Amino acid sequence: MRRTFAFLLALALATAVGSAQSRSSKTLDIYFIDTEGGHSTLYVAPTGESLLMDTGSPGGRDVARIMAVIQAAGVKQIDHMVLTHYHGDHVGGLEELATRIPMVQFIDHGPTSEPKEQVPGFQNMYAALYAKAKHMVAQPGDTIPFDGVTVAVVTSNGEVLKTPLPGGGRPNPACAGFVPRDESRVDPDNPMSVGLVFTYGKFRTINLGDFTWNKEQELMCPNNPIGTVDLYLTSHHGIDQSGSPALVHGLQPRVAIMHNSTRKGGAIQTMQTLHTSPGLEDIWQLHWAYAAGLEYNSPALFIANMEDNAAMANVLLNPPPTFGQPGAGRPGPGAPGAPGPGGRAGGGAAGGRGEHTGPAFWIKVSAQSDGTFSVTNTRNNFTKTYAARK
Repeated sequence: MRRTFAFLLALALATAVGSAQSRSSKTLDIYFIDTEGGHSTLYVAPTGESLLMDTGSPGGRDVARIMAVIQAAGVKQIDHMVLTHYHGDHVGGLEELATRIPMVQFIDHGPTSEPKEQVPGFQNMYAALYAKAKHMVAQPGDTIPFDGVTVAVVTSNGEVLKTPLPGGGRPNPACAGFVPRDESRVDPDNPMSVGLVFTYGKFRTINLGDFTWNKEQELMCPNNPIGTVDLYLTSHHGIDQSGSPALVHGLQPRVAIMHNSTRKGGAIQTMQTLHTSPGLEDIWQLHWAYAAGLEYNSPALFIANMEDNAAMANVLLNPPPTFGQPGAGRPGPGAPGAPGPGGRAGGGAAGGRGEHTGPAFWIKVSAQSDGTFSVTNTRNNFTKTYAARK
């Protein structure tokens, strides 16, 4: 009898330990979806609760890619649908996506700041959607309930966080060299972006949508209210309208993820800021960036979507215009993105900003509460694990 009791007790203890280890090993999973110059990122809490930021561009392509990731993640509904701002490359897929999967709560910065909608009729459609669900207008300092993860709103509707988060509030030395820019031609809804900081135990990551250069100074100077982060999603797709040293060097990320396309993002200034950021270990990219060229693109292991050899050779020999440069919407004959027979894009590219050839792959991040996290390129299954900060 005593032996039986001892055996059962040992079995119970082993089961309890195994259960505790299973619980402690659960991760915050983040999926950076290839919407080719748009934005959509899925966050899945250790309990399975989901938060999706943005829905990419209009049309079936991005919705299909988002749904593929949602299914891979095992998500059955979107518990929190966050719209950073109302530009077509961020909200264009919402109407179609809402027919594919239930959405419980909608979160945004409030009414649009732009007189003309980039997605015609979007505001009326969106109001009809959130009228049937929960709706939250985010303000800096708010938190979004997300099981096991603290989600803090740090920017929204042009306002920035004033009360520091834990670990924030210290002077930011990177503010000393800040040079403001003329942002009179910047689309007015970009600086209205909802920006979030996710904290899971000792792991921290930030997503600021298309928050702009001058607004970054308001957020980060003279004191940094956020502190440091482990993972930084490049603001504004990695174009040089955002991502100032005041922001990036102030945050001191260990890893950066760039949600770029072939011809949108990867600006040389952006890459230089990242490469000189204190403590940065790696830059992972959704696409090989034409603008970054051979000098600044990351090694192929860290890039989710590569061009085929012929397209890459053509890009290097005949560099096409990149987003923000004159003529970026009209590439020359034979260049990637140029119309081919029947109006289709040649070289495997379509649309003014270009598409890569081949299937779309995403980047996945899995973070543990002790601060350890791993990044996986689903194109080649290359994974790198980053130990917790000491």
